[in-house]
Amino acid sequence: QVQLVESGGGTVQAGGSLRLSCTASGRTFSRSAVGWFRQVPGKDREFVAAINWGGVVTYYADSMKGRVNISRDNAQNTAYLQMNNLKPEDTAVYFCAADSQGTLTREVATTRHWDYWGQGTQVTVSS
Repeated sequence: QVQLVESGGGTVQAGGSLRLSCTASGRTFSRSAVGWFRQVPGKDREFVAAINWGGVVTYYADSMKGRVNISRDNAQNTAYLQMNNLKPEDTAVYFCAADSQGTLTREVATTRHWDYWGQGTQVTVSS
């Protein structure tokens, strides 16, 4: 079992940066892949990025590629999402997720791949 808590959200001006954190409790975090998704009201949860258990393999949504970086520190049971050059359309609630597999499969961009979810953190980008 893994419990996830996101932090680091807030309000930033367009062009600014934020670093989100996803802190996990539970002994299996280091064996879990971690993903980040975002959601705006009335829309489905959208994939942003994922990282495998060892932090070596990453995968990004095309819409965010080049502006975000996902990383993790298994010693701290924490994963991060660094977001740069933020745009107003990046405004959303950002969620982190963990799985029970550890590796990235073709389904990592879908919500059904992930077994555990945090409560989300709000990111607002003002123009």
